[in-house]
Amino acid sequence: MRKMILAMMLFAGIFANAQAYTGKGDQKVNLGLNAWGYGTGITATYDYGLSDVISIGAGGNAYFDNYRDNNKDNRVFIFGRLNFHLREALDLPEQLDIYPGVDLGVLGRDFGIGAHIGARYFFTDKVGVFAEVGNNGSLGVSFNF
Repeated sequence: MRKMILAMMLFAGIFANAQAYTGKGDQKVNLGLNAWGYGTGITATYDYGLSDVISIGAGGNAYFDNYRDNNKDNRVFIFGRLNFHLREALDLPEQLDIYPGVDLGVLGRDFGIGAHIGARYFFTDKVGVFAEVGNNGSLGVSFNF
């Protein structure tokens, strides 16, 4: 019984330090699967905190297939992004952050724009999960740096 209580206290201590968004200087990397939007594929994004509410970043999506005539020129979407973090405004736990945002970039030879709302939940100080829905939808693993 004592071992179980000790294990539970240790487990709770690990989760107590996890923070989804810390504001200015916060850095996150998301790696995951793109479920819909310009196509099905993989996604990677980087976000840097400018303030308690705003982060900027960049990302790329590589698509396995595409909804536009399966055109090979439209298989990569490179973009910049802007997010507005609502953790403090919504009084969410430190491990959880909800963020609406916009993406602006190029898809092959075309201009691409998108909007999303995302959520991150961190299990430890360094590793969590994310999901984003909007023009593109993705889910995967999030890393804190």
